[in-house]
Amino acid sequence: MPEYVNWLRHASPYINAHRDCTFVVMLPGEGVAHPNFGNIVHDLVLLHSLGVRLVLVHGSRPQIEGRLAARGLAPRYHHGLRITDAPTLECVIDAVGALRLAIEARLSMDIAASPMQGSRLRVAGGNLVTARPIGVLEGVDYVHTGEVRRIDRKGIGRLLDERSIVLLSSLGYSPTGEIFNLACEDVATRAAIELGADKLLLFGAEPGLLDEHGKLVRELRPQQIPQHLARLGSDYQGELLDAAGEACKGGVERSHIVSYVDNGALLTELFTRDGSGTLVAQEQFEIVREATIEDVGGLLDLISPLEEQGVLVRRSREVLEREIEQFSVVEREGMIIACAALYPILDSQAGELACLAVNPEYRHGGRGDDLLERIEQRARQQGINTLFVLTTRTAHWFRERGFEPSGVERLPAARASLYNYQRNSKIFEKSI
Repeated sequence: MPEYVNWLRHASPYINAHRDCTFVVMLPGEGVAHPNFGNIVHDLVLLHSLGVRLVLVHGSRPQIEGRLAARGLAPRYHHGLRITDAPTLECVIDAVGALRLAIEARLSMDIAASPMQGSRLRVAGGNLVTARPIGVLEGVDYVHTGEVRRIDRKGIGRLLDERSIVLLSSLGYSPTGEIFNLACEDVATRAAIELGADKLLLFGAEPGLLDEHGKLVRELRPQQIPQHLARLGSDYQGELLDAAGEACKGGVERSHIVSYVDNGALLTELFTRDGSGTLVAQEQFEIVREATIEDVGGLLDLISPLEEQGVLVRRSREVLEREIEQFSVVEREGMIIACAALYPILDSQAGELACLAVNPEYRHGGRGDDLLERIEQRARQQGINTLFVLTTRTAHWFRERGFEPSGVERLPAARASLYNYQRNSKIFEKSI
């Protein structure tokens, strides 16, 4: 129980931040067919109950493939896009219609003692996506395969205002009454851009974007995407990453790639500081900056446990408020996870690096090195050429970064007079 309470408390800022926000969620046909689909529906219902405005875009590729196979028809692709002739379009319409009914049925459940109890959701859709034909490319006629021409922003907005979940498929309609088969990633991306969505959430089989070593990439800037696309090629991860990048370029602040396989991946991504998938965002997820008076509370939360252990010298709130301009911090999603301070020493060209602390959950990630670099940069700007540090527990860390053993006699007089012989800190110095 304490773990649950702790999680809920830490989720509270995200619950408040997401309320009344618009999320476009893209779930491919593979995700709808996966055993975890029921849990994803429960998570979407929870988001809706917390005040999130939801647009759900579903794909249907495997369902279309199944219907083609049942009719003895071979799928045809060109440059990764399905060529939708008349018989194929019949299979597409059949698959999309069946999936839509299945999703609506799931969202209509109201079973006692289940996550759906009392939800009473209304699902809305219709001719909200206007499409046009791709036409003939390189001599290949795509026939009924199209691309998004327009999203009915006002119509979707009205439905969201009425607290409906808007359901969009991979079908679009032309002003001439034709039906076109669209890529669900294209529908989701254009919907997110046209609606000015706060987030685009893209489901895939993997936890997120994996690097060349199979490790999860937690965060990306849009300008980093091309190098990953060159590596991924036509891989489906590449399609998701391309969609995320297009959304960000179109003004969507954040896009997330999460797994439809992992139970709870969506909630973990949205309501925890580290998430579960890959975030693509224009702004920096984690930044090193100078501290402001608003950071005093966060600094106290960070350094108080280390003061209790005797690792750091105690600093009251009043002292922190008075000395806040000496501090640099690492901020992650609004939380101060690391800090360090630079104190120029009077009548010398020396300074003291003090109060270097990193939240235990974020150690081994190079934050200490980032802060040390920031402090050294600030010191050089102030004409400081020697950094001193006094420590009782982290001597080896500083030795590994170029600090040499020193003594009280090496400290400038203004600092030597304040040395606490009872604490017996080891003294190190570094020329910068």
